[in-house]
Amino acid sequence: MTAKRAAIIINPSKSTDVDFRAVLETESKENGWAEPLWLETTVDDPGVGMAREALKAGADVVLAAGGDGTVRCVAEVLAGTGIAMTVIPLGTGNLLARNLGINLADPEGAVRSAFGSTERSIDAVEIVLDHSQDKQIYAVMAGLGFDATIMADTDSDLKDKVGFLAYVDAGLRNLQGEPVKAKIHIDGGHTIRRRVRSVMGGNCGRVQGGLEVFPGAKIDDGVLDLMVMAPSGAFGWVAVVAGIAGRIFGRSRAANPAVEYYTGTRVEIEVEKPQDIQLDGDHVGEASHVQMTLLPNALKIRGEFS
Repeated sequence: MTAKRAAIIINPSKSTDVDFRAVLETESKENGWAEPLWLETTVDDPGVGMAREALKAGADVVLAAGGDGTVRCVAEVLAGTGIAMTVIPLGTGNLLARNLGINLADPEGAVRSAFGSTERSIDAVEIVLDHSQDKQIYAVMAGLGFDATIMADTDSDLKDKVGFLAYVDAGLRNLQGEPVKAKIHIDGGHTIRRRVRSVMGGNCGRVQGGLEVFPGAKIDDGVLDLMVMAPSGAFGWVAVVAGIAGRIFGRSRAANPAVEYYTGTRVEIEVEKPQDIQLDGDHVGEASHVQMTLLPNALKIRGEFS
């Protein structure tokens, strides 16, 4: 019988005190697995090519060590394959790890969990931009408009120094943008027409600080959550914040035209002019047409979950 093999895809720009190579080699040897495959991401390829290489090499589990961008790229390749992924959180946000209940303070333990038997299947979301033949995957959240502009305009040096506050800085600098006309179709139903600043699709709800942008959303519930932000007038953003806070803290479910929530499994968004797009916190360009389709139980995750 051929020995099992682990592959690690690691972002070398993420600083850590853990000697992942040594830990991985030790765990492989002690568990009777073959020599692990070590693959590093590059600026030109943040993980997709390495994940394909890991599959071609016959990896039984693939460890994604890095931030949300690295994790998303690995998930994009592994979705639907049945090969398990282990998340090693090394980024600023670590959103998938947070939503899975992975201990962010113990990346070494996360490596060891790749050799365990605890697994769970989670949903993923397929996204297509401007009718492209290229299909991408996200595991946490995607956004069109304001939230994606924040990701595009965040100062990377400032993020390294102050973390989440760098996103706040970018958000304040981009509050005054213009809304765009949008048509939103959910599961082929009636068309929602709004002048929006942002439309977000969520596979799960938790962000930094424990806040849930999509209250009640679960990563394996077979549902795609949608949030439409359409602030109007001088106090439009106040209404948005109030609406989101009301959902987060359960104080209000009353109708609020500034921020609306929907659910479905397939969403199509059309806007009058191209808008910034982000996937799991990474800016991926602009688009005027976005299609999102939920993929139930598409990703197998191995690890320790709280």
